[in-house]
Amino acid sequence: MLFRLLANTKVKREFQPVSFGYLIRLPRGFRLTQDTVKIVGSSNFPVKVYVMLHQKSPHVLCVTQRLRNSELIDPSFQWHGPKGKIISENSTTQVTSTGSLIFQNFEEGMSGVYTCFLEYKPTVEEIVKNLQLKYVIYAYREPHYYYQFTARYHAAPCNSIYNISFEKKLLQILSKLVLDLSCEVSLLKSECHHVKMQRAGLQNELFFTFSVSSLDTEKGPKPCADHNCESSKRLSKAKNLIERFFNQQVEVLGRRAEPLPEIYYIEGTLQMVWINRCFPGYGMNTLKHPKCPECCVICSPGSYNPRDGTHCLQCNSSLVYGAKACL
Repeated sequence: MLFRLLANTKVKREFQPVSFGYLIRLPRGFRLTQDTVKIVGSSNFPVKVYVMLHQKSPHVLCVTQRLRNSELIDPSFQWHGPKGKIISENSTTQVTSTGSLIFQNFEEGMSGVYTCFLEYKPTVEEIVKNLQLKYVIYAYREPHYYYQFTARYHAAPCNSIYNISFEKKLLQILSKLVLDLSCEVSLLKSECHHVKMQRAGLQNELFFTFSVSSLDTEKGPKPCADHNCESSKRLSKAKNLIERFFNQQVEVLGRRAEPLPEIYYIEGTLQMVWINRCFPGYGMNTLKHPKCPECCVICSPGSYNPRDGTHCLQCNSSLVYGAKACL
């Protein structure tokens, strides 16, 4: 009876149109206008640039905003990378004829300070001027975030095998519900407790804690490459489906003429929290990276992140970008 009740709780999947986010961040699914993003330098301070790991970078220009709107006579451009080497054109890095630096497939090891040396004449009659522009280019990744749900069910006696069977059936249904979104459901904790009710006796309750996280789209059942495959959008849809599933359990119970089944969802007990995690070697820092506050940015030298926390920790002995240990 209780399995039939769960099976009859059907949720219609609805896919709503979505809007694009902040252009400079260039999320994984963003393809249409990333070539139009151009970043200019400053003669006063290094400019920070954020490039998603394994994606194409914006165009990093070897001019300031003022010079970009000016005519330059006989300009020459020379780029130096983090190790001081001149950047030449290869499969992953390109310097255009106008001095723009473009990365085709940005890797962790490419993070660091880039310097462009510009020589030009404002007019034919004037002497050559020199300008040095610095950029700090960071790899970043989208957070590995997930939803954590808790829910309570009226249960059979705590030593009953029916509780275990129900738990397996519930997880199967929830997993199937989000499968097409390349999301997965994982049981974190399941406990049975005796609960003393207000002005009533004891009853058995199951306390479920489970997570809903997104899989890599290439690992999901339906490979996908457009912006609808972004992790946050798929997770949001999965959350809505699960919330609707539990709400419909309440509606189904309310329409029953027969006595309640032994195991059933307790209305109003579903709770959800959003949990952010960064991959090792990456962290969030809104003060240091205000232009990319929700990005997991690669840890700078002097810091590291050994686990899936959200912050890079101080480590004076760390000399590389993306350190995962403090040695």
